[in-house]
Amino acid sequence: MSALTVVRAGALTTVQDLGRPGHAHLGVPRSGALDEPAHRLANRLAGNPEDSATLETTVNGCAVRTDTAETAVVTGAPCPVRIDGRPAAWGAPLRVPAGAVLEAGPAAAGLRSYVAFAGGIAVPPVLGSRSRDLLSGLGPEPLTEGVTLPLGAPYGPPGAADAVPFPAPPTGGLVLPVVLGPRDDWFTPEALRALAGGGFAVSPASNRIGLRTEGPALTRARTGELPSEGMALGAVQVPPDGRPVVFLADHPTTGGYPVVGVVPEPALAAAAQAVPGTPVRFVPVRA
Repeated sequence: MSALTVVRAGALTTVQDLGRPGHAHLGVPRSGALDEPAHRLANRLAGNPEDSATLETTVNGCAVRTDTAETAVVTGAPCPVRIDGRPAAWGAPLRVPAGAVLEAGPAAAGLRSYVAFAGGIAVPPVLGSRSRDLLSGLGPEPLTEGVTLPLGAPYGPPGAADAVPFPAPPTGGLVLPVVLGPRDDWFTPEALRALAGGGFAVSPASNRIGLRTEGPALTRARTGELPSEGMALGAVQVPPDGRPVVFLADHPTTGGYPVVGVVPEPALAAAAQAVPGTPVRFVPVRA
């Protein structure tokens, strides 16, 4: 079986696929690629099914050596791509010679790049998924130098795309639609106006569990706490400091802080690419 050896692990590089849905009742979140469209595109260009496992890098990319000639693709956050130090294309299938080092460099915009190989990363699945879940610890460990990752057999020829989308948030900031509820009645009318009024920014404390914000504190209309209840992907939970947190793929499945609204799943890919300091605007919409 073909394999990769990690030469440079980067700040945080994990194996991700489309996650493990259907296990929330066991306390296991879905996990999976944060920028799902970029992950799916990387697999299509590599000739893989879209649920094949890729490498999700954070901020400064990674570098791996192939022991056999392989087809690879880098999508997601635009970054310099090199094969044995020579520039190569981002967003297109690449032929990587046996023994060569493929490097996805630091993100030029956005946060997370995706590296796919023909056949996918073939680590053993856990509960039907190869994704690393940072909250529960399920799945393969984040990459470290010297680790070897097996590759599956290629499925078919590389794919093609007329255009590869640029995933970075627009210069005007991150705009997140939010369906209010189920606990919006726990907040004052002034807090709901503040939620829709802007003034928020992405916090450096954000991670795969949630996009944390800095900005106005949302004031409650009620005191006390809720009993723990189920948490959905995209839930906008408001902890005691009043700053909203948007739950992402590795979010907890239960929580006791009120959820003021839920961001629909299609909007979350942009949240995955929002760098700290990016302005955030919540736009209330009807369900």
